[in-house]
Amino acid sequence: MKQEELTKLMLDLKDKGLTVAFAESISGGMLASEFVKATGSSDVFMGSIVAYQPEVKMKLLGVKQETLDLYTAESQQVTNEMVMGLKKQLDASVSVATTGLANEGASETPQKPVGTMFVSILYDGKAEEFREVFEGEPDKVRQQLVDYVFQKLRGMLDQHYVR
Repeated sequence: MKQEELTKLMLDLKDKGLTVAFAESISGGMLASEFVKATGSSDVFMGSIVAYQPEVKMKLLGVKQETLDLYTAESQQVTNEMVMGLKKQLDASVSVATTGLANEGASETPQKPVGTMFVSILYDGKAEEFREVFEGEPDKVRQQLVDYVFQKLRGMLDQHYVR
């Protein structure tokens, strides 16, 4: 997302009195890093919990061991538990969680190849789930995910608020 688009998103979030928080696994803090570059971020951004290891997901975000065992750390189910835990921890108006596979060696399968990303957005008591597969080197995949999340936030605003 271009800087001016991100600033517009930030100002629109601010105008609606909304706050945003992230629970980041695959994005490793990139969402927070990009988000704070926009004008107005100090009025909107609450914080980010970078929970890369499964133990951290459990300890800080309340992800259940059974969920990790059954679905793997890189799954929509884990992302959903992460977003719920984030809501409890930071209570932002909009909570966003990310997990996924940027490299080989995790839980990839033919149905869940490297590049598969999971996003959960909790807003107004409703959770939306997204699954996308991006291609490229790990850093490129992560950047695509960050842009994708910002586009989803833009879409959420456009859907819920008349411009």
